[in-house]
Amino acid sequence: MENFYEILGVRPDASAAEIRKAYRKKAKALHPDMSRKRESGEFQKVVQAYRILSDVRGRKIFDDTLFTRRHRTEKTREFDYREWLLARDDEESRAKLIFFDLMHEREDEAVKEFKYMSMTHAGFSLKKWFTREDFMDFGYILSEELVFRSEYYDAALLLEQIIRMEYSFPYFRLFFPEVLDLMRSILRRNIEGYMSDELALDIWERALDLRLGKADDVFFLNKMAEAYERLGDRKTAEICRSEALKLSV
Repeated sequence: MENFYEILGVRPDASAAEIRKAYRKKAKALHPDMSRKRESGEFQKVVQAYRILSDVRGRKIFDDTLFTRRHRTEKTREFDYREWLLARDDEESRAKLIFFDLMHEREDEAVKEFKYMSMTHAGFSLKKWFTREDFMDFGYILSEELVFRSEYYDAALLLEQIIRMEYSFPYFRLFFPEVLDLMRSILRRNIEGYMSDELALDIWERALDLRLGKADDVFFLNKMAEAYERLGDRKTAEICRSEALKLSV
């Protein structure tokens, strides 16, 4: 049996996020449309490894079949990086704590810290403290975790930053449709009724600059018109409807 961990280049105790990141990296390098080597067989192995290891039950069966459970013995206490980060209150350390927890199966703590820093530190930005690639990878994973917890406004703001980065210089490439699909899903299903009209308008207005497509822009404009009407601003509501009509023609 193939060792799927070795194929993806991760440790047997790798988190789901680490497995996803490794898969994206390998797939981009080996995909027949992107690789000069045209190693489609090798690419299929990567796909199969990801399918097994990204499925909780499949991974357990694989582990039980191929590996004997290792006792997690030595936990070195000489230097605990997380404890060191927790003891610091500067923005760089707190940003790194968020991604550290995200990569070590502490998703709840990561989301809680992100929400706290966003609310208590004006202008707090994760992308300031990481390389572009790390921010895009971890930022997307964090946005998924935010969606799971119904934190749709924050998830949309994170995805907006990632989408703008992708437009400026492609990184996700093959996986970018996945990013856009998540953003569309939030904008169409998880804005109206999940937050105030003021926040909803802010997100839909931002979405108009993301080049998601005419159909999406028409949807956003019509939703904005409804929100403006609820706020008593009929003039702006009519402007939104007029713009939506122009796009529909």
